[in-house]
Amino acid sequence: MYRAITRQIEVTVEPNFLPERSSVENRQYFWSYTIVITNTGGETVQLQTRHWIITDASGRKQEVRGEGVVGEQPVLAPGEHFEYTSGVPLPTASGFMRGRYQMVSESGEQFEVDVPAFSLDSPDNKRVLN
Repeated sequence: MYRAITRQIEVTVEPNFLPERSSVENRQYFWSYTIVITNTGGETVQLQTRHWIITDASGRKQEVRGEGVVGEQPVLAPGEHFEYTSGVPLPTASGFMRGRYQMVSESGEQFEVDVPAFSLDSPDNKRVLN
């Protein structure tokens, strides 16, 4: 599990390789990832947008921006959390993702929350130690 805390907003990520949605022969690899966003602060916040940077093992980067997550812009009161699962395909057997959420507090202040960088590894990926 991967974890980051920004301004009392905790984001944890758990990636999972999905062999049933992947095809080594066609160079298609697919992962799901489950994210839990927890408001450990004292003020209600709302997630407005997301920004992802997805990098495959060849170094190719793809940026994804959009409103909310999985069609929602969750509001989190102090102590509340929001959990969702999404997915990502890659043409390589490994890669990584990192990102940010644009949030707004109940007082109207906008701020960014880091999503921890997380690794996407398939069982077919051979690790190289330096």
